[in-house]
Amino acid sequence: MRTRCLVVDHDDTVVNSTATVHYPCFVQYCAEYFPDYRCTLEDYFLKNFDPGVVSFFRDDVGMTGEQMLHEQAYWNEYVQGHVPRAYPGMAEVLWEQKRRGGLLCVVSHSYGKNILRDYRANGLPEPDMVFGWEMPPERRKPKPDALWEIMERTGLSPGELLVLDDLKPGFDMARACGVPFAAAGWANDVPEIERFMRANCDLYFKTVAELKAYLFDGEERQA
Repeated sequence: MRTRCLVVDHDDTVVNSTATVHYPCFVQYCAEYFPDYRCTLEDYFLKNFDPGVVSFFRDDVGMTGEQMLHEQAYWNEYVQGHVPRAYPGMAEVLWEQKRRGGLLCVVSHSYGKNILRDYRANGLPEPDMVFGWEMPPERRKPKPDALWEIMERTGLSPGELLVLDDLKPGFDMARACGVPFAAAGWANDVPEIERFMRANCDLYFKTVAELKAYLFDGEERQA
């Protein structure tokens, strides 16, 4: 099969969560605790793209380490009552990956328990491995530790994996250990993000249908 192990991000790759969950939570939090700070949805996408959420909150919003922990707890409580929906067609892609004998792993900045909840709520197949925000900071994406562990546990080589992610931390993680990277371009229409991804990534998919065609068209299902 084309991809022995599909390694997917969660937010804005499998589920439509930034626009419907994370950004509204951030706006609500800032209204309560940083009332002078303003950020559009497009800016929120850009700042999470690069430099990433920790630097964004620390350097742009001005949160201290203690305040970031408070925001994290606030966000986690908010997420418990808001389940994002999977993108149309994503369930078919993930189930087909499993049906053909492939592996499915998740590397995300969401908590593993929330990822598994979202998978169950959306009728998605249970991942073989999940690496979420509960990982130690020094091992989280964009660090490549999760990919090295996947390869160690499965015996696969870098070329047998494919990382699918919508943001630069996923790209950096894949590049750090020579794993092919595909950009998920369906979450937003931010020109700066799309230009970077098209120019630098191995693959760019604007729609879930394009991803599905790449993975499975012309490929025979394993017995």
